[in-house]
Amino acid sequence: MFSPAARRTLAFALGFVLLLLIIWSLARALPTPGLLDYGSFIASGQAASQGLDPYGIYPLTFHVVMPGFESWNPNLNPPAALPLFQLLGLMDPHEGFRLWWSLSVLCYAATVLLLARRDSSRGAHWLAALWAFALAGFWDTLVLGQIYLPLVLSAAGAWLLLERGQGVLAGVAIGLVIAVKPNFMVWPALLFLAGYYRPVVSAGVTALLLSLLPLLLYGPDVYQQWFALLATEGQRVAFLTNASLAGLLLRSGLGILAAPIGVLVLAALAFWAWRSRPSLAQASALGLIGALVASPLAWVHYTLFLLPLFFTRPMNWALGLAAVLLVLPVPWVLSFMASPSWVQASIGSVYGWAVLLCLVGSLTGTRAKASEKEAPGRPLASADRHHGNKIS
Repeated sequence: MFSPAARRTLAFALGFVLLLLIIWSLARALPTPGLLDYGSFIASGQAASQGLDPYGIYPLTFHVVMPGFESWNPNLNPPAALPLFQLLGLMDPHEGFRLWWSLSVLCYAATVLLLARRDSSRGAHWLAALWAFALAGFWDTLVLGQIYLPLVLSAAGAWLLLERGQGVLAGVAIGLVIAVKPNFMVWPALLFLAGYYRPVVSAGVTALLLSLLPLLLYGPDVYQQWFALLATEGQRVAFLTNASLAGLLLRSGLGILAAPIGVLVLAALAFWAWRSRPSLAQASALGLIGALVASPLAWVHYTLFLLPLFFTRPMNWALGLAAVLLVLPVPWVLSFMASPSWVQASIGSVYGWAVLLCLVGSLTGTRAKASEKEAPGRPLASADRHHGNKIS
């Protein structure tokens, strides 16, 4: 369609736009005196160390006040994350914020580097890397002091380990993710239904051990306190940075359908994995996307877990449009918080639409590749078809 020279010109133009967006985002995301979500984590860790409810409201807990929305943002992470927050709480909160900010950037840079270098035969990935660093979820994670980026590195590492046939190590990495973000259990569930058993066992053991540790450190009440907090979080589902299907339906006035449709999505994915026995990459892609679509809360930061999808699969119209929507800055999206419901459900829900487009793009790619050979670096899946689909 375009000549090589025209494609190069277009690539450099896109790269320039992405670079400008990165510079603007960096200026906004540098650590400030406000602790935001990081303050909630520190408050939670300090409370746990003192024998108090780690899911309560304390002076450092982030209080969100903006047009059309007001809410406390206590720590929502499961008890498995409390030892990390307790450790960070030993430091001065502002120094700890800067340290965590720096470690998060390093983890994300490592993630992008690993994915970009995955397949040298596909050429340079400089434009894809620039796009990854322009993603709204990345910068908002840094602004808030959130904990997603080490988990994103773990998920990407698990994807690459699965490709290399190292199922047990991949399972450990997946287990770390689901211990802190349990909605990603959809991923190993689809792997299991597709016949890839060993990484699922490894993930389950890892997640279980990490989840049992808080019982020893804080007692059984800690899980009751966490569940009690989760039961009160319904009002935050409509927040515009929630990219789940539940958030999109609630903003559209169809919130009553969120739970049944979410169950139907998971059931359809489960049947697909059991019936079609997909490759590791296909099962992983649909597992990660399904976790976001069906979760009650899947903030824009969760979209970073979909990075392997964009780096390892051929681009199509749905993934291309999703890639554009995912770089739209969070402040621009939040400017629609006080807008009419139809605006919130359309323009204000760009992250939710992007996740649905990823689902469409992945399903389209799955059908298109049904009769193709496995891509370079993924010889394991076809070999497993002759060994009961079990990974060693």
